[in-house]
Amino acid sequence: MAFVAIDIRSTPASSVLKWGFILLTAYTGPIGAFLYVLGCREPLSGLHERYVTERWRQVLGSTMHCVAGDGLGILVGAAIAAYLTLSRPADIALEYALGFGFGWTIFQALFMRNMEGGSYSKALASTFLPEFLSMNFLMAGMLPITSPGRAALGGELNPLTPQFWFVMSMALLVGFVVAYPINWWLVTRGLKHGMLTVRDPSVARDVDDPSHGTHQPVATAPDEEHADEASVSRSQVAWMTLLSILAFVFGIGVVIIIQVTL
Repeated sequence: MAFVAIDIRSTPASSVLKWGFILLTAYTGPIGAFLYVLGCREPLSGLHERYVTERWRQVLGSTMHCVAGDGLGILVGAAIAAYLTLSRPADIALEYALGFGFGWTIFQALFMRNMEGGSYSKALASTFLPEFLSMNFLMAGMLPITSPGRAALGGELNPLTPQFWFVMSMALLVGFVVAYPINWWLVTRGLKHGMLTVRDPSVARDVDDPSHGTHQPVATAPDEEHADEASVSRSQVAWMTLLSILAFVFGIGVVIIIQVTL
């Protein structure tokens, strides 16, 4: 995590993506650092824009953004639930509420409001659906991991022990994998942003850029990110929403089966 936190300062990515990779590495250790080097770290000076045009890297940035923000809220919820000795249903509800709330209102809408002309309310509206779909799949991947982990530790997860952080770390990692496909769909349909390149205008290479001379960073993203946006229909959104809910219900079903079995 120290390596990523120091190295990423020179990477021309947006601030929220930088914090996202730091958090992801805090959750997953060397795996997060590997994903940062492979998916975001600029290989040579001036090549970041071209480097991140690969679709899988765009989706990596989107999924990482989701897991970093939602994961922080989920971890806080799990720690509070353990401290208050909440029942498993209450625990899941709290984790979901804090994970979704933090990811949507802060990591998505607040940090990405400039994409909506600086309007926080518009950012909230435009990021609600993508965040809802991502959150459902993230939790669908996490629940089948946290429940057996909890059972193996006698039914409790104490946030003051390394076992708690190991179980939650593995759960977030599996959640990342499960949430990746829906983020692929969201990015290819232009419903969610992928990896962005943000450069200081003072060091921008294109002198003809009209933003030169300003004090605002210049953000660029591959044009293909929005290539399929017009192809998204309400029925497609409805089916994907239903699929995400069913995935989350499946995760809940795993929890119920484990509790009944034990």
